[in-house]
Amino acid sequence: MVAESEGPEDRKPQSDEAHSAFSHPAGLDQPEAPEEDHPSSEFAVPRGLVPEPPPEPEGSAFAPPSTYSSRNSPPAFTPAHGIPVVRVTKGAPWQDRMRAMLRMPVGERPVPETAHRQDEAGPAVPRVLDLTLRIGELLLAGGEGAEDVEAAMFAISRSYGLDRCEPTVTFTLLSITYQPSLVDDPVTANRTVRRRGTDYNRLAAVYRLVHDISAEESEVTLEEAYRRLAEIRRNRHPFPGWALTLAGGLLAGAASVLVGGDLVVFLAAAVSAMLGDRLAWLAAGRGLPEFYQFVAAAMPPAAVGVALSLSPLEVRASAVITGGLFALIPGRALVAGVQDGLTGFYITAAARLLEVGYLVVGIVVGVLGVLYLGFALDAGLQPETAIHSVQRPVVQTLAAMTLSLCFAVMLQQERSTVWLVTLNGGVAWVVYGALADTAGVSPVAATAAAAGLVGIFGQMLARYRFASALPYVTAAIGPLLPGSATYFGLLSIARGDLNPGLASLSKAAALALAIAIGVNLGAETTRLFLRVPGVAGVPGEQQPGGRRAAKRTRGF
Repeated sequence: MVAESEGPEDRKPQSDEAHSAFSHPAGLDQPEAPEEDHPSSEFAVPRGLVPEPPPEPEGSAFAPPSTYSSRNSPPAFTPAHGIPVVRVTKGAPWQDRMRAMLRMPVGERPVPETAHRQDEAGPAVPRVLDLTLRIGELLLAGGEGAEDVEAAMFAISRSYGLDRCEPTVTFTLLSITYQPSLVDDPVTANRTVRRRGTDYNRLAAVYRLVHDISAEESEVTLEEAYRRLAEIRRNRHPFPGWALTLAGGLLAGAASVLVGGDLVVFLAAAVSAMLGDRLAWLAAGRGLPEFYQFVAAAMPPAAVGVALSLSPLEVRASAVITGGLFALIPGRALVAGVQDGLTGFYITAAARLLEVGYLVVGIVVGVLGVLYLGFALDAGLQPETAIHSVQRPVVQTLAAMTLSLCFAVMLQQERSTVWLVTLNGGVAWVVYGALADTAGVSPVAATAAAAGLVGIFGQMLARYRFASALPYVTAAIGPLLPGSATYFGLLSIARGDLNPGLASLSKAAALALAIAIGVNLGAETTRLFLRVPGVAGVPGEQQPGGRRAAKRTRGF
């Protein structure tokens, strides 16, 4: 056969990949590529250098370090038998136990060991929250600090099996939230405090109720707790109304003797204070706010002082006015406000201090109105001859103890605590006199030291009786209140000397803050050195009794 001749189309390559324009021609040797064209990494180790050995593989964060010895293991590592369960001791006061847990995160709080006050279907959550709020309302209305109210509310809810509770306390509003679990909706209840009253007898009864409910060996059901709470609300005051008026008069008379008054001054101050108390009760019966009640109560002592200055009698009229002011200065609210601020409850502290400011302004308005009238009548009121320091240690100590006794009666304390408070007030005055008069210490520093001692004794008595510290502290600081400095400031302002008046009022404010801070510091010092017993026996175990401190913000 004759082969067919190949055409031009048959000599074409089959595809474009059959021949490359960059391929080396056939018959020529392949040249070696230059050294820099060899594929390599710019991070390769140069020749002549030994590469570093590879790092050791990273171990587990939970693995013990190489220096760990199982024979001599330090307490920082988990022991072989595990970590013991954190339990709060039964013998510690419930106030300290609840404060300790309130400052813990929710996930670190120990779960109640037994829910011995529950029914089989579980705790009655709405009734437990309602009981908790009612008890918190009585405590807050009685003048208790916000931290102590939260501790009591947490103790009640926890005792009835509601461990995931968060109480919140402000000046007029109480709320509590219970979280059953991570998937269930929270239950929240709140209550508004509309009326406040001073009855430390009722406050002590509420503390006993909280102690009985939170005690592990007691079995207080919800019905029993409600019944006892109703009895506390209906209980009679330990002292009648006429006894309160008489105590107010004796208080003013003792305060006037404390600043140098004699028998005539004592009688005048007592009568004027009783008149002011009756006027305040009349204003309260007519529904006037507390501001106007303080205005009405401050006017009779100032009027009696002006009348005595206009009379031919040689009487220290300024001591009469100063004695009347002692019965009106709101020391209880001031101490509670500063305590709330120092413990981190700033909203409640601001509200309490604002209340103190309004009450002090009411006293200023009442006294200044009468003093302006006295100067219009040419009364001989001079600040340089008003009150001078009189060294009468025995008489002044007895007057200070009488003043504390009358304060305790006016606060409606239990009769068994009145004598302890009287003794505490006498000790506070002796310490103040020894520091200010004998040692020459500044009055502000001496007042703070005496108030700190009052706080220490009050907290120790409260721990001994498992009660509130307020009944043992509030009346005992009565002799330290800045009555004379307040009067000097008001008198100078009424005479037109604004700068000396403001300086004296600033001194009164400094003394008041020294009292409040000293009382709180004494209470915290007692908690610091009187250690609450925790889980004992094994070294290194966690002690849950102490309170956790607030984290330092470093100014941020």
